Amino acid sequence: MKITVSTVVSAPIAEVWRAYNTPEDIKIWNTASPDWHTTASTVDLRVGGAFSSRMEAKDGSFGFDFAGTFTKVEAPTRLEYSFGDRTCVVTFDDGANGVTVTVTFDAETTNPEEQQRAGWQSILDNFARYVTTRKA
Repeated sequence: MKITVSTVVSAPIAEVWRAYNTPEDIKIWNTASPDWHTTASTVDLRVGGAFSSRMEAKDGSFGFDFAGTFTKVEAPTRLEYSFGDRTCVVTFDDGANGVTVTVTFDAETTNPEEQQRAGWQSILDNFARYVTTRKA
């Protein structure tokens, strides 16, 4: 099953693309809730290149690495990657009201669909807030 989330970012597409793919930016916006943070991030933005983000609860009780390999990089409009046995497509569509960022990913089988959707949407909304605030 595929899950899709999206948001609109009021910023130039080049800035949206850069913030989405730059480790220092990722460490700031890549969180689903205030009690989590991303402590490390690496990005080798090319087909076959790897990426990784270390996400941890701020109280130190839990953490995990989100990592994968880019399978398509079409700057500044499309990313595709694999992570484990799952895939993800991220599109950046420039429009009159800003850049619509859409993320479509293979659901996992451990957590309910709505929990997965809510978590990924929260991260994407945090990304939009970060980019919009940063450019202001």
